[in-house]
Amino acid sequence: EMVITKSGRRMFPPFKVRCSGLDKKAKYILLMDIIAADDCRYKFHNSRWMVAGKADPEMPKRMYIHPDSPATGEQWMSKVVTFHKLKLTNNISDKHGFTILNSMHKYQPRFHIVRANDILKLPYSTFRTYLFPETEFIAVTAYQNDKITQLKIDNNPFAKGFRDIGHC
Repeated sequence: EMVITKSGRRMFPPFKVRCSGLDKKAKYILLMDIIAADDCRYKFHNSRWMVAGKADPEMPKRMYIHPDSPATGEQWMSKVVTFHKLKLTNNISDKHGFTILNSMHKYQPRFHIVRANDILKLPYSTFRTYLFPETEFIAVTAYQNDKITQLKIDNNPFAKGFRDIGHC
């Protein structure tokens, strides 16, 4: 589950990837987008997710360009690349470039590597696209599964206000 809000919410955990096999001297642009995983709407019932009907119409697709782009293959391969600034929203009028999603729908993040030294050349460039099935999630406006809620509280450094620290 990933929470979406009108004002935009960062994914937690964030999408992180390690690149290899790039040309050290060439420049690359790294991007991410999020696509519908299927054409269903979901509900959380009896402690599990189940199909609740046909999906709502898809929101406009937006590419999130990693802020360090463009950079050399050597730079990308020297570190874990994290997309922690990507924000999710359910605001169809969003003007901030956030990724617009429908609540109670399943999504699949996609990671793209483009060999290009200029963002203006993106539309004419060849994309290498990677999907990691384990990153699939359901967009929600509030966590539905108590186990997911606890897992996120236990692991998110920004959720310290929700932790039970044992004070009387």
